[in-house]
Amino acid sequence: MRNRSVYSADHELFRDTARRFYREELEPNIEQWENEGIIPREFWRKAGAKGLLCCGIPEAYGGPGGDFSYNMISSEEIGYAIGGGSCGFALQSDITAYYVLNHASEALKQRWLPGMVSGEIVSAIAMTEPGAGSDLQATRATAVRDGDHYVINGQKTFITNGQHCDFVIVVCKTDPAKGSKGMSLILVETDRPGFERGRNLDKIGQKAADTSEMFFSDVRVPVSNLIGEEGRGFAYLMQELPRERLTVAFRAWAEAQRAFETTVAYVKERTAFGKPLLEFQNSAFKLAEIKTDLAVGWAFLDQCLQKIIAGTLTAEEGAMAKLWTTEREGRIVDECLQLFGGYGYMREYPISRMYVDARIRRIYAGTSEIMKLFISRQL
Repeated sequence: MRNRSVYSADHELFRDTARRFYREELEPNIEQWENEGIIPREFWRKAGAKGLLCCGIPEAYGGPGGDFSYNMISSEEIGYAIGGGSCGFALQSDITAYYVLNHASEALKQRWLPGMVSGEIVSAIAMTEPGAGSDLQATRATAVRDGDHYVINGQKTFITNGQHCDFVIVVCKTDPAKGSKGMSLILVETDRPGFERGRNLDKIGQKAADTSEMFFSDVRVPVSNLIGEEGRGFAYLMQELPRERLTVAFRAWAEAQRAFETTVAYVKERTAFGKPLLEFQNSAFKLAEIKTDLAVGWAFLDQCLQKIIAGTLTAEEGAMAKLWTTEREGRIVDECLQLFGGYGYMREYPISRMYVDARIRRIYAGTSEIMKLFISRQL
């Protein structure tokens, strides 16, 4: 992960800060937080104080004004940390913050971005519904104009930061007759009457992540909470989704890197038939393949990072990055767990947490099947 030409010496100093923070503040506490089913808000504020949230937000809105490389270093280090899969920082720093920054009114930027940078404010975005996942055009939540307000009704599920969030960007239909051109994004404060959080969902992995259901029953929101223009929501989603998918790819690859390094250390110490596991050809060859995959993956991701900073990353390339890294991460972590033998199946070994946490990467932000469908349409 280090000594890549895409990053400067200043970037690597930032990486040192991030890695130290997650090693000291996240890894020792993740088991307790998983048992509690949530990461405490204080952890968000500590991350904000260290400058680890919303790194690319301009100084005018309370941010450090860094380039998107800092965001990706933070995402890498979250992925590299044991238990980092439960941390919803990337959703805020790399996704919701950019919907606000790139499309919201000046008033909304001033109101929300400074608190997002400091960790005092937690955000979410509500895309998925019980009957609408990767197919966003199947969204059924509605926002009906009533004077100077929208009245929102609908249900959302699998929402990251769902228990903590102070506001949620809701994907809804403002004109169902227009299909994708009738979709809008509306910011909804979670203390508004009619908004209700559902249960914190019980997942097989990322157990400390507050992934929730949400219910909207005649929630009245001022028209000024509209993100951008009415009817442009689907276009904004398509514009920002490559960034989201790249974020997922970087985190997935950092998780794969940590699994590899953890496994190398284990097979050097663990013995069988009188010699370390690393001295067996099968172990050595498997790890040689993984090391090669990791080097190739980082080179491709660095290329994508340079393009997104330049504003030239295409939606197809974002989909390719997510598809390639998440599919290979699944295989890498599985092969690493196999080298641990029975111990790999024990919860006390970090590789087992990596195994279950990694599985979601091929599902959210668009399933692998949707990525293949999108890429194939560009042929």
